[in-house]
Amino acid sequence: MSIEPGAYRLGPENATLSVRTGRRGAIAKAGHDLLIEVGAWGAAVQIGADPQATVLELTADAKSLRVREGSGGMKALDEDDKASIGQTINDEVLKGTAIVFRSRSVESSGEEKLNVKGDLELAGTVSPIEFEMTVPDDGHLTASAIVKQTASGMKPYTALFGTLKVADEVKVFIDGRLTLV
Repeated sequence: MSIEPGAYRLGPENATLSVRTGRRGAIAKAGHDLLIEVGAWGAAVQIGADPQATVLELTADAKSLRVREGSGGMKALDEDDKASIGQTINDEVLKGTAIVFRSRSVESSGEEKLNVKGDLELAGTVSPIEFEMTVPDDGHLTASAIVKQTASGMKPYTALFGTLKVADEVKVFIDGRLTLV
């Protein structure tokens, strides 16, 4: 990895943290695939001279998730729909609990790529997660991970007597520019 070792930060001021959901069930066509943005979050990234000395920690406020768009569905989502879905995520899915990630190991998987393994605390349960992160020497960090809700003890949200379900696997993305602390 060619980025200079040191302490960096990420947050809403220099990056986006977003979640994409899918839908399942007998009437999946009626629901929406959602793009959800996290408004209040922060990450500390300590880049080591050796990738194995790199440490990542991220915290996010579950109450700050906002639905930005919904694709598919029988009708377009309006602002009230988006707010209602956000409230349901907070009240029934995440229940306002902490979202925390801490790396356990980081290994080089290419010139600008790192394989990150760590623990994700979600809805009060800690579970292992692994993802790839790209950090070129210009400091533009990108990462994506697939989070299986049931692995975190969560039951994917259902509606209409279970005929419309949020897919168990959601995709989490970070895209931003590391800022030296």
